[in-house]
Amino acid sequence: VGMSCCYHAKDNLMCRDVCEQILSSKSDSRLKHLLQRAPEYCPESMGEVWSCINSSLPGVLKKSDGWVGLGCCELAIVVECRQACKQASSKNDILKVCRKEYENALFSCINRNEMGSVCCSYAGHHTNCREYCQAIFRTDSSPGPSQIKAVESYCASISPQLILCVNNYTQSYPMRNPTDSLYCCDRAEDYACQTACKRILMSMKTELEIVDGLIEGCKTMPLPQDPLWQCFLESSRSVHPGVTVHPPPSTGLDGAKLHCCSKANTSTCRELCTKLYSSSWGNTQSWQEFDRVCEYSPVEVSMLTCLADVREPCQLGCRNLTYCTNFNNRPTELFRSCSAQSDQGAMNDMKLWEKGSIKMPFINIPVLDIKKCQPEMWKAIACSLQIKPCHSKSRGSIICKSDCVEILKKCGDQNKFPEGHTAESICELLSPTDDFENCIPLDTYLRPSSLGNIVEEVTHPCNPNPCAASQLCEVNRKGCPSGEPCLPYFCVQGCKLGEASDFIVRQGTLIQVPSSAGDVGCFKICTCGQSGLLENCMEMHCVDLQKSCIVGGQRKSHGTSFNIDCNVCSCFAGNLICSTRQCLNEHSSEDERRMFTGLPCNCADQFVPVCGQNGRTYPSACIARCVGLQDNQFEFGSCISKDPCNPNPCTKNQRCIPKQQVCLTSFEKFGCSQHECVPRQFNCDQLRDPVCDTDNMEYNNLCTLYQKGKNVSYKGPCQPFCKSVEPVCGHNGETYSNVCAAYSDRVAVDYYGHCQAVGVVSDYSFQIECISVKCPPLPATGCKPVVPPGACCPLCAGMLRVLYDKDKLDTFAKVTNKKPITVLEILQKIRLHVSVPQCDVFGYLSIESEIVILIIPVDQNPKPLQIEACNKEAEKIESLINSDSPTLSSHVPLSALITSQVQVSFSISSSSIKAVLVLHTLLLSLILTLLAAICNT
Repeated sequence: VGMSCCYHAKDNLMCRDVCEQILSSKSDSRLKHLLQRAPEYCPESMGEVWSCINSSLPGVLKKSDGWVGLGCCELAIVVECRQACKQASSKNDILKVCRKEYENALFSCINRNEMGSVCCSYAGHHTNCREYCQAIFRTDSSPGPSQIKAVESYCASISPQLILCVNNYTQSYPMRNPTDSLYCCDRAEDYACQTACKRILMSMKTELEIVDGLIEGCKTMPLPQDPLWQCFLESSRSVHPGVTVHPPPSTGLDGAKLHCCSKANTSTCRELCTKLYSSSWGNTQSWQEFDRVCEYSPVEVSMLTCLADVREPCQLGCRNLTYCTNFNNRPTELFRSCSAQSDQGAMNDMKLWEKGSIKMPFINIPVLDIKKCQPEMWKAIACSLQIKPCHSKSRGSIICKSDCVEILKKCGDQNKFPEGHTAESICELLSPTDDFENCIPLDTYLRPSSLGNIVEEVTHPCNPNPCAASQLCEVNRKGCPSGEPCLPYFCVQGCKLGEASDFIVRQGTLIQVPSSAGDVGCFKICTCGQSGLLENCMEMHCVDLQKSCIVGGQRKSHGTSFNIDCNVCSCFAGNLICSTRQCLNEHSSEDERRMFTGLPCNCADQFVPVCGQNGRTYPSACIARCVGLQDNQFEFGSCISKDPCNPNPCTKNQRCIPKQQVCLTSFEKFGCSQHECVPRQFNCDQLRDPVCDTDNMEYNNLCTLYQKGKNVSYKGPCQPFCKSVEPVCGHNGETYSNVCAAYSDRVAVDYYGHCQAVGVVSDYSFQIECISVKCPPLPATGCKPVVPPGACCPLCAGMLRVLYDKDKLDTFAKVTNKKPITVLEILQKIRLHVSVPQCDVFGYLSIESEIVILIIPVDQNPKPLQIEACNKEAEKIESLINSDSPTLSSHVPLSALITSQVQVSFSISSSSIKAVLVLHTLLLSLILTLLAAICNT
């Protein structure tokens, strides 16, 4: 059978011998052994031999079922290789175009898929068995225990050969560890039960011990309707022998890319995209059709940009390139793929182009000798297409039309252009725009960066990514304990958004993914579990994204943002969401202009703080009413001045700990408690979350501090610069005992001293109250500052004003843990997306019902480059919110952020400051001369 395969190995006698033994083998165990050893004698480069062997083995998928390497094509670095892969019908076709030494990721993926094809073919027509088998081979990280268990359960009775084959691939994986169910402990409503649950799962091994321990520790029987027991029993069910295995929740092949499919403008591209990223890879035909119809279509720019964000998110900084050296030393520019592979890819592209033709998916462009004709410009093009600079607004990676026309007129072989084509018509296909916000001007990269050695002022610890494939890199903002040396980043365990996804999310977090069918507007919320898989998924109500909003007689479609007077609004699934700014317009009367305060509802400019039940301090009762609070929902005095533990709301055997928070969810439904109750007998040693008391003594956690009878000053390690007890006013209108207390709430300081004024909220209002406020000095290097809404003092920072969907936050709270969602939670999640350690994230809920996010340089006297980096981070976050990018919107609760406006404080160099001062001096002397002349007349 198929002995002719071995003829392809006629020049390698050892390989030919093994080939013949494989094809004549009657024993499965012998076959398995031979297949294991065969690569030693028949290297993978002998594609024809392997392709032939694979198609001759019993039960293997025939070509008509689609080529198994299709899903790997996006991993190709060289453009031509990627196209060849999508059009190939075997690995052989790829080997003719792609070079193995450059395309490691592509070939390791193909080899894995080919191995899967052999193993899973033993499933025959048993669909469930085949699907669970294929899931094992679709990911480049170790398959989880539940995946292996599912294959065993569904396939053991169908094909022992399949089990042997899969076991050979997965080697020996341990049974699931009880700590894989730790996330279930958070489902317990009682604090003591949560703690007992974590202790039991970390110390006990057998299910019997764990169940007994939980009954005793939580004082509850294992009722199936109890959220803790429901979660624990479901998570253990998939791993204990003798219990029915329930399949792990399907998130499609790539939940993040599936999210992008909803952004398609045409139904054809939406359906093709859904087919490619839901539960099967589609086939060669659907990939080719997607490439031809959608991949370069200008009407599909939203979907394509979203897919690019998932594959390669825009990241600040580029360095250490050896070929594309003009891209180095650019720490405040955004790139999708600043890496050694892309650097190599650009060099390979140039070598291919030197042969006289540039192959594009829909056109081949003949060129003159590019070694002699504009070689530097061609190099800039090759490097731009591989390194992919991305502006924060468009994040597209196409060169500008004028550059394209110029290079093709000079160096295109116009006599050989396809019939009917000119330089202009070809560039219309490739680069239809000259808008510098949407295209890459080559001029920038025709010369090296001007920054030289100062780039170390801005660092990028997670770019390139130093962590393993299944881990997420996070910037270390905690510093090093006790001054020991430590890394500037952490590698944290994560989960992939689907079997074949490279998009990783943090372990323990809640994730929003599209429903597996890919229906537009339908999502589920899952937890990234300890096993490295998304689990415990809960379906949400589908949202009708076809619903539009009628504004002033005009129809606004879902996702569009617009202004109504001075307010920013967005239409979200038929709901109109707007900021509540007070507006003056051209129709305002003289009286209205004279009486205008700029505050919400045109409230009087008085500072008599009240505390709302949402935990937010408002400058006056008038403003609290204006944002929708009833008189019985606020009380006079600031929130931070209230003692939530007096009178004590906890039981006798519990201790009350203040826990100030500002809630974004409806406090009527989910509360907004400003305290928590912890057991008095609680063993504090288990927690490591440092706090500092009012005597500047540090404790391991709040629990220890309260057991010692001390008062908390702020969360976090004690800082020497916070020994002073000088109060400060935060941007949220709260007076904090010191800077560190404000920072631990992620609130930045407006000015020193007690809060005494409502600051600037309008361009038209004159703030008399702020006159008595002494503002901190701006950094000596200078910047054009921003003034956060409601603040008195200017600040060097990137500022975002974000609208959010309160209904969506309420839905999240309802289907997850019934706890309120807070401003601090949003800020902490956004903080993980800021990659420059020289910038940090602060913010608050403004009196105009927007979330204000400030990205501020951490140095007291930041350098201009650091100010610029923080501006760029703010622009990056704004763009991710406004485009509903999965980079942010996969994370609960960030997917409730609807639209954002950014304002940046441009850094001014010292030479510019001198120029401004000289200009001011000249103007002043001119005014004095004019005044003198007027007085003399």
